Amino acid sequence: MTHSTVATPDWSQIPTPQDDGTTQHLVGLICPSISLEATDGSRVDLSVLSGRTVIYAYPRTGVPGVENPDGWDMIPGARGCTPQSCAFRDHFAELKSLGVDHLYGLSTQESAYQREAAERLHLPFLILSDADLKLAQALSLPIFETAGMVLLKRLTLVIEDGVIAHVFYPVFPPDGNAAAVVAWLRAKTSG
Repeated sequence: MTHSTVATPDWSQIPTPQDDGTTQHLVGLICPSISLEATDGSRVDLSVLSGRTVIYAYPRTGVPGVENPDGWDMIPGARGCTPQSCAFRDHFAELKSLGVDHLYGLSTQESAYQREAAERLHLPFLILSDADLKLAQALSLPIFETAGMVLLKRLTLVIEDGVIAHVFYPVFPPDGNAAAVVAWLRAKTSG
């Protein structure tokens, strides 16, 4: 199968997100029972999933040929959603071999919008929609607003049997996130 390739931005030209402390409360929290729509039309409740779940949150995926909102690249951590998703796609088998039972992307975009990106990028996992911000509010996830949109800041959660075990935040550069998760899982398994 041929995957869509993505031009990697020059990360040195994009502001690096800083750790603003907005995720320090997450480790040890039990996932709330919230049903999220997935790109295949199903609904997923993270609180009832057994085993290890990795969920990477990102602001928004763009659509080819449609400009990002004004100033997008200068918002720390905004740029890079497609490279991040492609990296998780490319590391999918490795993540599974390291005990990841469930892998999801998460954004505040509607499922129909997410579905286009999931198909175009040939993602072997589902993207979940938190369009109503129920999960973001329940977990007090970091968000930002631009161009009339409320978007998640980029982070990755490792959830063990419904309990948040680890948080990657801030995530930069986005295309290195999947490799960082793989390295963390390897260290955890060998340690």
